[in-house]
Amino acid sequence: MGSSLADASSQAGAVESSGRDQRTDLTKLSIAEAAELVRRKKVSPVELTAACLARIEQLNPTLNAFITITAESALAQAREAEAEIRRGRWRGPIHGIPLALKDLFDTAGVKTTAGSAVYKDRVPTEDAEVVRRLKAAGAVLLGKTNMHEFAYGGSSAVTYFGAVHNPWEIGHMAGGSSGGSAAAVAAELCYGALGSDTAASIRQPAAFCGIVGLKPTYGLVSTRGVIPLSWTFDHVGPMTRTVADTAIMLQTIAGYDPTDTTSRQMNIPDYTAALRMNASSLRVGVAREFFFAGLDPEIEVALNNALPVLQKLTAGLRDITLPASTQEQLRAAVRAAEAYAYHGESFGRVPELYQPETQTRLRTGADVKTSAYIQGRREVDLTRRTIGKVFETVDAIVTPTTAVQPPTLSELAKDVSTSMELGSARTIRNTSPFNVYGWPTISIPGGFTRSGLPIGLQIAGPPGGEAVVLRLAHAYEQATDWHKRRPPILSGRTSQS
Repeated sequence: MGSSLADASSQAGAVESSGRDQRTDLTKLSIAEAAELVRRKKVSPVELTAACLARIEQLNPTLNAFITITAESALAQAREAEAEIRRGRWRGPIHGIPLALKDLFDTAGVKTTAGSAVYKDRVPTEDAEVVRRLKAAGAVLLGKTNMHEFAYGGSSAVTYFGAVHNPWEIGHMAGGSSGGSAAAVAAELCYGALGSDTAASIRQPAAFCGIVGLKPTYGLVSTRGVIPLSWTFDHVGPMTRTVADTAIMLQTIAGYDPTDTTSRQMNIPDYTAALRMNASSLRVGVAREFFFAGLDPEIEVALNNALPVLQKLTAGLRDITLPASTQEQLRAAVRAAEAYAYHGESFGRVPELYQPETQTRLRTGADVKTSAYIQGRREVDLTRRTIGKVFETVDAIVTPTTAVQPPTLSELAKDVSTSMELGSARTIRNTSPFNVYGWPTISIPGGFTRSGLPIGLQIAGPPGGEAVVLRLAHAYEQATDWHKRRPPILSGRTSQS
C-alpha cells in the first residue's frame, strides 16, 4: 500500500539482515514494517503475537493497560494468518498484525466491560462492525484495553479495574477515555489499537502518551456495536505509533454501514497513497484565539517551535478564528442528556455499581430539560453546516492538542470534583470543539517537556479530508524525530510522581 510499505520494505530488510537477535525486539516495529516482513514470510504472525504477549506479561502489571488478554485466541488467529500467508493468501497490511481494542467495542464471546462493574461480566454475542472489519482483514486481536468508565471522562483513572498508568511517567495519568489503548501502543504491547472519541478520548491520551491518534470525520467509521456515550459526538478511530500506521488502520475500518444511523456515505481514497503527496501546496490555519490561551509554558514553547517547521513544509501559515468558546457548554448538555438516555434504567436500578465520578456526571444528564437538548442538537447541526466555510481560505488547521500537561494520579485521587476538573475539563478544552464540528482531527507527537512528558500537536481538516490531515501530519512527522523516542519503561526505568 503506497509509500509506507515501500519504506517499510527497506526497514524490514534491515531487521532481516541483522539476524535473529533483532527479532527478540519485534514489538518496536511499526505496522507497516511488520506487515512487510509478514508479507515476505520473513517473520511469522505467531512470532509477532508471542512477542506482544511477552511484553504484556512483562509490563501490564505496571501499566494496567489491558483488562482482558485473549492470549489463546490471539495465538490461534496468528496461526491461521500464518497458514494463509504461506498459501499465498496475504490479505493486506493488517493480516497477522497484533492489535488491541478499547473495552467498549463489542467482541463476540469475549467480555466487553466499558471499564465498569455494571458490565464486568457482560459477554456480547456479536462483534462491533469495526471489529468485524479488522477480523476480515486478518488482524490478530490481543484483548481489551482499560478505559475511563463508560468513556465518561478523560483520565482512565476512574475505572472498576484500576487506573491506567502513563508509560512515560507511571505516576501520571495516561489520559482518557482511551487511556489503556494509548498506553498499550506507546509501551509496544501491541502495534495499534482502536479508541473512541466523544470530546478528546483518542487525541488527548495520544498526546499524553506520545503516539498518533485520529478522530475521523463524524460518520466515516461505524459506531455500531460500540457502547455509546453520546450518539451525536461519538467517533471511532485508530491509535498507532506512526501516521502511516494510522492510514493503514483507517483504510481497514472506514466505510459506510447501512445499519448504523450515524454512518455517512463518503468517498474513501487510498489514505496511504496520500502520504506520498508533498505538503508544499497546503495552506495552514493557526487557531490561536482560545486554543493557544492559557497554555502551559512548556507546551507553548513546543508549539512555537513546531510552527516554523510547518511554515517550511507548506504554502504558509495564517491566523484564523474558530467559534470554540461556546462549544463546550453546547456539547455538554447534549452529551449529558444522551449519556443519561443510555444509562438511565441501569443507573436507577444499580447506581452503586457506578464509580462516584460517573454517578455525578449521570445525575447532571437527568436534569437536562428537553428544550435544552433539542436546542443543543439544532445548534450542533447548524454549526456543522456552517463552520466549514473556514476551509475556503485554508486546507488544514493546527492547534496544541492539550493546553496542560497530564496531571498526576495522586492529584486526581483527592476527590471527585478535583478529578473531574483536572482529569477532564482542563485537558479536553482544545479537543472537544472538533467533536462538535465533526471534522477529522489528529494528534501527533510535537515535543517533550523538560521532565520528559510528551506534547501533542493537533491537526484538523474539512469533513472527509482525512487524506489532507494525514498528509500534513506525515510531513511534520518525517521532518521531526519526536515519534522515534521510546518511553523509559521500555528500558526498565520507571518512577512515581
